[in-house]
Amino acid sequence: MAEKKETKAKATNPVTKKAEVETPEVKVAEPKAKTAKPRIKKSVSEAPEVAVAEPKEKAPISEAQANPEKFLKDFNWHNYQEGIDPVEDKQLEEFEKLVAANFVDTLDDEVVEGTVIHITDRDAIIDINAKSEGVISLNEFRYNPDLKVGDKVEVLIDVREDATGQLVLSHRKARVIKAWDRVNNAHDTGEIVNGFVKCRTKGGMIVDVFGIEAFLPGSQIDVKPIRDYDQYVNKTMEFKVVKINHEFKNVVVSHKALIEADIEEQKKEIISQLEKGQVLEGVVKNITSYGVFIDLGGVDGLIHITDLSWSRINHPNEVVELDQSLNVVILDFDEDKSRIQLGLKQLSKHPWEALGESVKIGDKVKGRVVVIADYGAFIEVEEGVEGLIHVSEMSWSTHLRSAQDFVSVGDEIEAVILTLDREDRKMSLGIKQLTPDPWTDITSKYPVGSKHKGIVRNFTNFGVFLELEEGIDGLIYISDLSWTKKIKHPSEFCAVGDKLEVVVLELDVEGRKLSLGHKQTTENPWDKYEKEFALDTIHNAAIFEIVDKGATVKFNDDIVAFIPSRYLEKEDGKKLKKGEAADFKIIEFNKEFKRVVASHTSIFKEQEKRNVKTATKKAKAAAAEAKPTLGDANDALQALKDKMDGKK
Repeated sequence: MAEKKETKAKATNPVTKKAEVETPEVKVAEPKAKTAKPRIKKSVSEAPEVAVAEPKEKAPISEAQANPEKFLKDFNWHNYQEGIDPVEDKQLEEFEKLVAANFVDTLDDEVVEGTVIHITDRDAIIDINAKSEGVISLNEFRYNPDLKVGDKVEVLIDVREDATGQLVLSHRKARVIKAWDRVNNAHDTGEIVNGFVKCRTKGGMIVDVFGIEAFLPGSQIDVKPIRDYDQYVNKTMEFKVVKINHEFKNVVVSHKALIEADIEEQKKEIISQLEKGQVLEGVVKNITSYGVFIDLGGVDGLIHITDLSWSRINHPNEVVELDQSLNVVILDFDEDKSRIQLGLKQLSKHPWEALGESVKIGDKVKGRVVVIADYGAFIEVEEGVEGLIHVSEMSWSTHLRSAQDFVSVGDEIEAVILTLDREDRKMSLGIKQLTPDPWTDITSKYPVGSKHKGIVRNFTNFGVFLELEEGIDGLIYISDLSWTKKIKHPSEFCAVGDKLEVVVLELDVEGRKLSLGHKQTTENPWDKYEKEFALDTIHNAAIFEIVDKGATVKFNDDIVAFIPSRYLEKEDGKKLKKGEAADFKIIEFNKEFKRVVASHTSIFKEQEKRNVKTATKKAKAAAAEAKPTLGDANDALQALKDKMDGKK
């Protein structure tokens, strides 16, 4: 027998090839001659492998290959004692313990720890204690340029055996799996993680966290607005995982969340030490249309636009700019809501207090128009000191217009101080006082009965306002517009802007009222019509229009007479129709109310009455001569009556 010696060999499972262990080699005796009997093959195996003659054709899978673990368990060395030395049970037990201690189950998607045992120009050889070493490209270790032999790395079994029998590992996939585990754990526990800001993107930044690209929104970078995102690129910062979308594999991180808690405590501490009237130094953090936010060193305060300057401003950026340091005064604060109201103008003396005593009522001042309203304009005579010019003080005209008709914002104008209240800080101004009052010599310019021309400025239901000159307006009552036309509203007679000739009817200097008349500029045609259309005069005309309770006829452009229904009856008993001409008798004429009433029926009715009177007189004369009886007279009257009834 050959000399017994122990050597170390790698045990390899011929089927699963799951692990790589060191096992004692079985001691065998040299055979006397070559035989086809099985013998132990000196090669790497998990257990003593039976050596068999290699068949010419591919042999079927043996029991050992199909289930090596069961084979090892049930293996009986006594059945294979021919040609080998027996092995003691104690040695077998030691061998089984050694296999169990070093066996690695290389399942899919399982991350294991390996050791770098060799590094080439392109790859790293990793030992994971399996049947063979694995190979990983150095590209997967670009983040770790200091990789060296002996380093421990996490790897994933990518391919257990490729076409060449090589174990293929992946460090990148292992990092991703471990990274997601660490990210999920950080999200669940609130752990603070480090991340590398890789680049800018729309709305924020891309951050590398454990090898995973996470999104950092711009609003989550800091508690204050960020104007330059590029200053954070290529920097390593601390973050908190705030959101994970497992479906789309999205991770959102926040740097702001780390400092908010500290700032909130800091704010409470600062607010607890605040006092109204206290002056602090701050930095302009943000500017809005309604005010300015000031950073007081961990807590923000707001200066409303009205507290920035004693003067009127349109936007806060007229007074301050971003990142400007300035002193502010605390006006009010709310400890519960952590709101601080600040003021800037309160640090300087109120302009009204600095207004000189020499300024008094009646003085002329110059100022700039800062605000215009419908009722007037505000003029800044000094910084922070404003006066109001009411629209009624802009012109002597009693016909009020809008303030925009006289001034515009930004105009430099001169005005007269009308009232001055230093306690209430109010001042009223006037610009019409710079010119003479046109009503001063009104009696000489516009005496009663004088004729003038003016422009129609406005209408009311009862008349027309006419402007004779700037500051001199008069009223024409609707009844004084025309002698003949019946006007329901002044707009039927004229339009705004028309020029009318008028006569001054009344003048009230104290009340500044002027009564005008337009119809008085011409002769009253009704004086002539009063004679032409006197009572009982007869005129020929056609029916102009059929109206309720009668009809109308036009004798001329001014005279339109009304015919009651009972006076439309003709001699044959029928009534006149529209457009039918006939004679009409004037039965009413009222010059004051311009009322004319006529009748057609009255013409032949009067003739009948005259005929009756004539017949009566003749009958009485004949009776007196013939001394007729009473019956004869009655017969004659009855005959005349029958004749008249027959005509009807």
